[in-house]
Amino acid sequence: MDEAERIRGGPAAAVRDPRLFEEFYRRHVDAVTRFVARRVDDPHTAADLTAEIFLAVLDSAHTYRPRLGSETAWLYGIARNVVSSERRRAARAAERDRRFSGRRLLEPDDIVRLEDKLDAESPGRRALAALTRLPEGERAVMELIAVDQLTVTEAAAALGIRQVTARVRLHRARKALRAEAVPAAPADAAPGAVPEGTRDTSPLYVMRGEA
Repeated sequence: MDEAERIRGGPAAAVRDPRLFEEFYRRHVDAVTRFVARRVDDPHTAADLTAEIFLAVLDSAHTYRPRLGSETAWLYGIARNVVSSERRRAARAAERDRRFSGRRLLEPDDIVRLEDKLDAESPGRRALAALTRLPEGERAVMELIAVDQLTVTEAAAALGIRQVTARVRLHRARKALRAEAVPAAPADAAPGAVPEGTRDTSPLYVMRGEA
């Protein structure tokens, strides 16, 4: 993610100028929608959360620091907080009811477009589901690096931690995933042999750092 993606003056300038904010929105909305689609499977929820993320930008624009990473990485940090908040709300039945009764109606074309996005990101959702047993800190780093394709530097910036901390958490997460993934070898297999057909390039395999 290079300097070309950054709007003039960055997010802080965009929130002061409706024209620049529209440019900022158009530049990043697809990446943000894909981020959300990797974490939810309902088009209405995906639309609501994407809108909430850009609303949150209005309050958080002053926190962006170009030296720490791209605008996309910074947006992913905001998006992660928004999605986490939604998960906490969704755990309460009363809040789920409130969201259902208050959500805006989507046009049929909007639903089809979001359903296509959700289908495209289903491998990412499966990969995220495979991380549920990891400790929160390790899971967060692995999500951003292996699933959302951020660098270690960008993931550290998105989470507000040091790069060395991010690297340690990534190492621990991959070690745990490799330990869980060791297949049972046949009784007559040679020591260290990998059963036929077990090596692939699935998201989980990539997360283990073995692809």
